[in-house]
Amino acid sequence: MQPKVIEFVHDRRFVRRRRELRTLETMMEMHCRRHHGGVVLCAECAQLLDYARRRLERCVFGDAKPTCANCSVHCYKAEMREKVRAMMRWAGPRMAWRHPIIAALHLLDGRRPAPLLPGQAAG
Repeated sequence: MQPKVIEFVHDRRFVRRRRELRTLETMMEMHCRRHHGGVVLCAECAQLLDYARRRLERCVFGDAKPTCANCSVHCYKAEMREKVRAMMRWAGPRMAWRHPIIAALHLLDGRRPAPLLPGQAAG
């Protein structure tokens, strides 16, 4: 039996993850446009976005997922995590001017407490 990958395009249960994906896409587009000079994502940025999308789709927390900075499970490889961190470090401050609603929602999501791993009891 093949593992089931959940598509969360129009499923209301996955609003938070869909919003996080949209935030990642927006930040990646801003970063790539400025640093790699194109209208569409370059191959390196497209690969990074695809990797981030796969990690987000397979998150063990589901829609209760905290922002990656607050997460107790770091599912990105160290190299990829550093690339995303550098991209967000550049794009994050600029989000407030270009996409204020997305930026505000991301800040609110960052204040949500990180849930325990599935199967863990509160200690």
